[in-house]
Amino acid sequence: MAEDVVLVTTDGPVATVTLNRPDAMNALSRAVRRDLAAAMRALEADASVRVVILTGAGDRAFTAGLDLKELGQDGLGAANAETADENPVLAIEQLTKPCIGAINGVAITGGFEVALACDVLIASERARFADTHARVGIMPGWGLSQKLSRLIGPYRARELSLTGNFLDAATAERWGLVNRVVPPHELLPHAQRLAADMATIDPAFSAAYKRLIGDGYGATFADGMALEAERGKAANAAVSASAVEQARAAVQARGRSQ
Repeated sequence: MAEDVVLVTTDGPVATVTLNRPDAMNALSRAVRRDLAAAMRALEADASVRVVILTGAGDRAFTAGLDLKELGQDGLGAANAETADENPVLAIEQLTKPCIGAINGVAITGGFEVALACDVLIASERARFADTHARVGIMPGWGLSQKLSRLIGPYRARELSLTGNFLDAATAERWGLVNRVVPPHELLPHAQRLAADMATIDPAFSAAYKRLIGDGYGATFADGMALEAERGKAANAAVSASAVEQARAAVQARGRSQ
């Protein structure tokens, strides 16, 4: 019986999705892309799940990107796919829930794009990132050329993309690409602790706040400020003073316990 290429486990409100082709560096085959999209749809529909962690099996690779053997057989259509079943970035972006990328090894080209689709990145000390699109003569189609420059600046983005060189985890943290770097054995426990904190937020509020950050980031600063004012006014009008006081007390109690 064939082994599942995408594994899903749950621990209370936190689900962990694992790309499970360690012998192939968790390459994004047709089956992986299809099953990842199905997993994300199921988790989005599951009200008991509030946060998703995405990682790779083993310690060599988060994912090395598209399966090169399949590309040789099928052509480059997957590099510009526009459906979630074929484009894993779209599969992740259909989540309204927070998605934490636990980068356990290399994230290369399409794998780099998958990492950037997550909301937060925690990296193992073994993690490395590379954009090899230019080296293989394929233009990115899942967002890398636009997202990377916005995250680390155009100079650094051009350095990575026009060399194809690897970026180590410590430098990625220094450049602001990942939130933090931890020892390999601490990667999933750290991601799980962060996910547990996120899971304490009301799901509807979390989804709305995630959407506000994303929509504002894709706009000009002035338009983003106007968007916050518009949505904030509408949302806050429905919040009572007593609800704010109860929430404030809960926040203070949580702060004292940490």
